[in-house]
Amino acid sequence: MRGTVWAVANQLGVVAGTPAELLSALLAGPPRTVRLGGAGHDPDEVAELADVLREFGHVRVVVEAPDEDAPVSKPGDDGPVDVADAEAVCAADPVRVTAAYEAADDEHGGLRSAWLRAGQSLIRDQDPARRALVLRTALPPDADPRIRQALARSAAAAPWHMEWAGACPIAALTVLPGGAPVVADPGGGVRVLPDGGREQSTATRVRAAAASGEDTVLLLDERGRLHRHGGTGTALTKAVAATLARHPGTALAAAADVVLVGDRMGSVHAFGSDGLHQAALHSGRVTALAATASPSLTVRTGGTDGAVRVWSPADGGHGSTVSQRSSPVVALHMGPTPQGPALAAAWADGLVELHRPGRRDVLGFRPGPAVRAVAVTPDGALWVGTEETLIRLRPR
Repeated sequence: MRGTVWAVANQLGVVAGTPAELLSALLAGPPRTVRLGGAGHDPDEVAELADVLREFGHVRVVVEAPDEDAPVSKPGDDGPVDVADAEAVCAADPVRVTAAYEAADDEHGGLRSAWLRAGQSLIRDQDPARRALVLRTALPPDADPRIRQALARSAAAAPWHMEWAGACPIAALTVLPGGAPVVADPGGGVRVLPDGGREQSTATRVRAAAASGEDTVLLLDERGRLHRHGGTGTALTKAVAATLARHPGTALAAAADVVLVGDRMGSVHAFGSDGLHQAALHSGRVTALAATASPSLTVRTGGTDGAVRVWSPADGGHGSTVSQRSSPVVALHMGPTPQGPALAAAWADGLVELHRPGRRDVLGFRPGPAVRAVAVTPDGALWVGTEETLIRLRPR
């Protein structure tokens, strides 16, 4: 069933691993038509999923007739898949691998749990090196070292090098001016990596985080209120907090002496020492903001309309589009690098992109689970956070 759910979720631009999660994602959006079935899908699984999705009447389900010339993949078709062999798994048909792991009881050195965690990414059409990279990021802590080594060899041709991955629930990420990453967890805990202890903030259910000075982190909670963690409050942060107490925000960023806030109507507000600058930049809610002050104030904005835009508070205007996709933007972060500001962006369908200064090529990565936060470090590394894991990647 997982393979069918993942395929449908990829088709619809959402992240889901079970029929219930898929239904929940669909109920959160407008009514739509969902097409199920077709070549390679198990008719029994398709029928079961169709019944679940039809139950609430929010979606119109169309079941396509199976293609008789395209048989359904089964675990034993075209010879058995050696699900204990990391290199073989990365090169095999992902639908068959998924079915084999669903039917298996053995963890196979951690491969099974890693595949079932990251399967929505792995089931996509891609080369074995990229699959190996994703599997490495999803391995459990007690995975067999030989599996880790085999996946590292297979991932050597991927465009990313995985530097670290571990269990760590993430709600938001930011980076202090000195380059240290800061992690905010869903319960409001804040930790400076790599060795800082967890400190409880006044925020609960954190939505966004932004560094404001060497020792100050601003947090936006799920109600759109501003919280300060560490450092000393300033007249600016107090004014922004008072404003958001009356008019809740939906996204947050900070750079130098400017605090940026998005709202549910698609507008971005820049609070600074020279006053308030604002612009209507998105159709629908602003979901993510990013800013850097080096060499000058640069702002990127993201929304439920799937657009990432560049905006200059001083110049006003509506901004130009950096990237446009059909899924809502869920996270943005900008980091100053020696070549200029680098931008990390993530969307609700699980895609992360890294836009590097002076480069036309955009590097993509899909961890499998839904992405909650991203951050770029001054040395060009990329942090990717999900509800369960934190991953550090570096472009090759």
